[in-house]
Amino acid sequence: MKNIGFIGMGNMAQALAKGFIGTGTVPAEYVFAYAPNQEKLAANAQKIGFTPCRSLRELAAVCDTLIMACKPYQIESVLGELGGAIIGKALISVAAGWDYDKYAEYLPEGVAVQYIMPNTPVAVSSGVILMEEKNSLIPEEREQLMYVLSSVGGCVELPSHLMNAGMAISGCGPAFFDMIIEALGDGGVKNGLPRDKAYHLAAATMAGTAILFLDSGMHPGQLKDQVCSPAGTTIRGVAALEEAGVRSAFIKAVDATMKK
Repeated sequence: MKNIGFIGMGNMAQALAKGFIGTGTVPAEYVFAYAPNQEKLAANAQKIGFTPCRSLRELAAVCDTLIMACKPYQIESVLGELGGAIIGKALISVAAGWDYDKYAEYLPEGVAVQYIMPNTPVAVSSGVILMEEKNSLIPEEREQLMYVLSSVGGCVELPSHLMNAGMAISGCGPAFFDMIIEALGDGGVKNGLPRDKAYHLAAATMAGTAILFLDSGMHPGQLKDQVCSPAGTTIRGVAALEEAGVRSAFIKAVDATMKK
């Protein structure tokens, strides 16, 4: 994985490129990208530090690893344009729905494939990257990929049939958690807090609680119980959330993401 080439430079590709280059995991001179909008690509290249390419073929010629970061509906035409230029490359896909088996229908032999799904916190090197267990990378390539991805977050491997369920939590979860921050902030504002302070308190408390859970290894219910004193303020708030059906709402949200 000497030279990495992004096919598409949308929000997720920008976040990954910033992480790779910003942490020094991949030197800027080893990162390339192609996107149809050359003016926007050049602006992002100047901002992030990668080298822009004028065509897909040029990108494939200089990179041994390609990251498919365009829209899912564009992939068939991209693969058609690349043709045999992709043979011998490692293809890392972040396009939703394009897993190992789907690529097998379109790719020629000699292309190593790995389907991953990062989430938006990779932009601040705090992401979660789901990795499909089924892949055709050689062990050395997979080890190098894990090292590079670790610069922007933690990697979690899942079997193919669980990737969508995983994405319902890690991929959609940031939006759900943003709603919690906003709602808690509104509650604070309702009771007199300045909005910026209320949002900060909600976000920082959520981040700290998540770290505590990950570090302690305790069940989330145990951590909740530690905050709930008998007849105290927190248990009254927990009771209000239970009455509002907060658990059921989140389960339904995950279920809803699984529907097509």
